[in-house]
Amino acid sequence: MATVELNKVNFESKVSSSNMAVLDFWAPWCGPCKSFAPTYEKVSEVFPDVLFGKVNTEIEQELGGHFNIRSIPTLMIIRDNVILFSQAGVLPKDALTDVINQALAIDMQQVHAEIANKKQSA
Repeated sequence: MATVELNKVNFESKVSSSNMAVLDFWAPWCGPCKSFAPTYEKVSEVFPDVLFGKVNTEIEQELGGHFNIRSIPTLMIIRDNVILFSQAGVLPKDALTDVINQALAIDMQQVHAEIANKKQSA
């Protein structure tokens, strides 16, 4: 699957209907963002069942604010409405692939159980 431009209109439907979403928060003036784009695109081809979304923070300031994006690029992985990974900066192809594989291997039932336990004890 190629990367998908996400905005406030399609974000919720695209992310919630995907098994997992890898998000790239970027801006057109950002040099590291531009240099990372080909790597992000190549890795997206390795994981056809994963949504690879790009959020232009210049246009989608509301989404950037919602996710507290303070530095770009920021990479984020969301599964079952849970943010599993969020990191500012770029990753080399192998590191990005590794992080995605780790996120895919996580037992989400266990994650949801841990979240529920934390809510009960709070």
